[in-house]
Amino acid sequence: MTITNGGGGEIGLGAMYCLLPDERVKVGDLPEWGLLNREETGFALGSGIETVSVFDDRATAGLAAEAVQGLGQAVHPAPDLLILVGARSPDVLLGSDVGQVQAEAGLTGAFSFTLDGLGCTGSSAAWALARDLIVADPGRTSAVIAHASRPTGADRVRYPVTVIGDGAYAMTMVRGGRPVLRAHRMESDGTFHDLFRVDYKSAPWYEWREECQSADRYRFDLAMHSRQRLSRLVDGVLADAGLAKSDVAATLMQNVTAGAFDFYESLLGLPIHSVCRRHLAEYGHLGAMDVVLNLQRVLAEGGLQRGDHVLVLNNSPVAAWAATLWEI
Repeated sequence: MTITNGGGGEIGLGAMYCLLPDERVKVGDLPEWGLLNREETGFALGSGIETVSVFDDRATAGLAAEAVQGLGQAVHPAPDLLILVGARSPDVLLGSDVGQVQAEAGLTGAFSFTLDGLGCTGSSAAWALARDLIVADPGRTSAVIAHASRPTGADRVRYPVTVIGDGAYAMTMVRGGRPVLRAHRMESDGTFHDLFRVDYKSAPWYEWREECQSADRYRFDLAMHSRQRLSRLVDGVLADAGLAKSDVAATLMQNVTAGAFDFYESLLGLPIHSVCRRHLAEYGHLGAMDVVLNLQRVLAEGGLQRGDHVLVLNNSPVAAWAATLWEI
């Protein structure tokens, strides 16, 4: 899927709010640490994650609603759309997590729905979809996107992928917003749909354990696909915008492991911004929130000028890949 910012006016970011807990837990102090085998502990210690952010007994939808409330006046006038990026596991079956977020955040006039099945890449897909929906209807002016990161069960060490932290975000896409979503491409591959699974029907939530069908398939087959896909997507969005890699002021991606940063830096010939490593070490992996938190901090810390371009990469083990080019 390819998007370039053509007709319909420029659509960009309106506001962003990230909700993070005060508590940090060292990886070696996690409750499940004593139950891990040597390979799992070695992976976690070498991941580049020093601590993970932890909320105590907070429901996922409630965290997402709180993040939307944190936007304050940025959601007024009332948004036309509310897109909830699906959590690792819903709070309820048959009910509606996005309905709860809409009700608790007071977005009575918005049409709400959940974008699910894309893992970390969901946030990138959501801002592209929000842009398309605003462009498609001249009567629409804004969309709110929200997500909360919590582990699937009780465990946070997700071998062989990462270590999970808690957090939530909300952001708006609006007409005339900046930075502008200048170009976007994304792809998916359904053959990896069963690479990870949780058999949630046969056990209570506190016994849920994520199962990886094959660590080698994750490390090698999926890595090779990611290498090919992201290389192609990056070349595509830069071509769409008429730019070269030298025109990219900052490159961001999701925070999974320190090794992933090294891999993509070597692959793409683009330095991954230091804010990504900093957030990885402090918070762990925040799922679909990673790229939003990284983008927020880069924008807040300054150093970028109007007209600069920020490249945001995103991928997930399901498998889905996305590349977005934002113009400051």
